[in-house]
Amino acid sequence: MSSFPPPRPHALRVLIVVPPLAGHVHPTLGLARELRLRGHQVAWAGSELSLRPMLGPDAVIHPTGTRVLREQGGSGLAAVRSLWEGFIVPYARFTRRALDRIVHEQRPDLVLVDQHTPAGALAAHRHGARWASLAPSSMEIGRPLRDHPELEAWQLDLLRLLWREAGLPEDEFVDPRFSPELLLALSSRALTGATAFPDHYALVGPVLTARPGAPDFPWQRLDPDRRHVLVTLGTLAADVAGDFHLRAVRALGPLADRVQGIVAAPPAVLAGIPEEALAGGLLALSEVPVLELLGRGLLDAVVSHGGMNTVCETLAHGLPLVLAPIRHDQPITAGQVVAAGAGLRVDFAGATPEQLRSALTTVLDDPSYRAAAQRVRSCFLAEGGARTAVDRIEQCFTGPGRAGADVVQTIAADR
Repeated sequence: MSSFPPPRPHALRVLIVVPPLAGHVHPTLGLARELRLRGHQVAWAGSELSLRPMLGPDAVIHPTGTRVLREQGGSGLAAVRSLWEGFIVPYARFTRRALDRIVHEQRPDLVLVDQHTPAGALAAHRHGARWASLAPSSMEIGRPLRDHPELEAWQLDLLRLLWREAGLPEDEFVDPRFSPELLLALSSRALTGATAFPDHYALVGPVLTARPGAPDFPWQRLDPDRRHVLVTLGTLAADVAGDFHLRAVRALGPLADRVQGIVAAPPAVLAGIPEEALAGGLLALSEVPVLELLGRGLLDAVVSHGGMNTVCETLAHGLPLVLAPIRHDQPITAGQVVAAGAGLRVDFAGATPEQLRSALTTVLDDPSYRAAAQRVRSCFLAEGGARTAVDRIEQCFTGPGRAGADVVQTIAADR
């Protein structure tokens, strides 16, 4: 892939370093769109094989190679260790040299580094490039593991090891998850509550935008006389999700006269859905255009594993959730939604169809849950999403004497 094209005067050349995971990649589409609207240039660094289908044919991608990493298992604290040992550290080691070369050759003005790709921060530090952190969830902000200091220390030891392996001076160590200049968190004070954050943390809310290659959907099969509930567990839970999907189908069965379920699940799971459920109008699909369903106002609630993307997309449209968190940041996010009054939490492994049905009918029929989701939506709108994120980027990285400061003022005046 060729280098950045010649920039406009005073525009930023931004390199986004992101892991090949949909929940991390999709928000960068919205950030890139806003950056380009303001005259900046954007490229990504990562696995082109994985990123290209999500970013589309026109994205500039500097490839780091592709490596299949093992599934991450466990739950609770064991899942956090599995994430770090099975993905974050191996992926950092695999991409470190390629990212070092890319930053050296491309000389970006800003490296925007997802917190789960610390090798991007290592490369920026080595070459004196300015960098900002991107936190796609609440897992690495606000110290959610403060009650487990041994786990926090273990994470920091792994990051110090990566720093040494990169040949960087130990006395210059900076936690590569946290840029000292700017951290963009795609979370919201509506979810984190009254937690105090440093001034260089910007909680901008979710960043939503249209995605290339959205799957087809049988719109004509939606029953306008019934309410609609989406059941989705994201893209990374296929190894453990099958039984939950089937329990959700059984939960929806007795509600079929007034609720139409839409179940997104792997093909192997779909094959096990009873014929009588499908005959009752249940829609069972391997992929669904979630944002389009939400944007058209066709959903009334979402049943999810608590992935930050799905949660924020749902709340951004003012809808309540039933959450069955599995691992990683999902329990943290589920707890925040429950605390905000915008949903209920059930046990992923143990919830019976009857318990799922009870939770679902509660969030559908009790107006307080939708009202709370609407309050969160209002907070999201006030926080500004991509516009606020790029405002903060320009304020921090265009600097005195550069036209970027004028860009901020011009755009503010146009709003």
